[in-house]
Amino acid sequence: MDARLNYFASPTAGQILKHFMAAGKALKGSPLPAVTQELVALRVSQINGCAACIDMHTKDATAAGETSVRLNLVAAWREATVFTEAERAALALAEEGTRVADAAGGVGDEVWAHAAMHYDEEQLTALVTLVAFMNAANRLNIITRQPAGGYEPGRFH
Repeated sequence: MDARLNYFASPTAGQILKHFMAAGKALKGSPLPAVTQELVALRVSQINGCAACIDMHTKDATAAGETSVRLNLVAAWREATVFTEAERAALALAEEGTRVADAAGGVGDEVWAHAAMHYDEEQLTALVTLVAFMNAANRLNIITRQPAGGYEPGRFH
């Protein structure tokens, strides 16, 4: 499958994505734990069906030492026993923040309160921004049919 647009060959995409990826880099340096960031990025991408992002975040998480058991269970995290309470709170917030069209109320108070029990304000800021960032990245890739499978870990870091 060929991508509809080549982001690397387009001057317009180059200008826009330079700033977009700078936001992603800032998130990597945030106080939200790196493993939580990868799990959230993976779950948002699974929900949206973004193969390119699933490929990237699975490989980056593996390169950072994440286990295949945990990565394979992200899609069914509610039934899995391998995630911490903090990670579960982040995954719940990520799901509700991604499925805003499915849940008229957006992120519920209970989900927010659970996340706030585990993360401070700076971490919550990073978590919310990460969910929004990943939803945008997923849409960029899905609309233009960016292919999956060829990502090399750390390519965008």
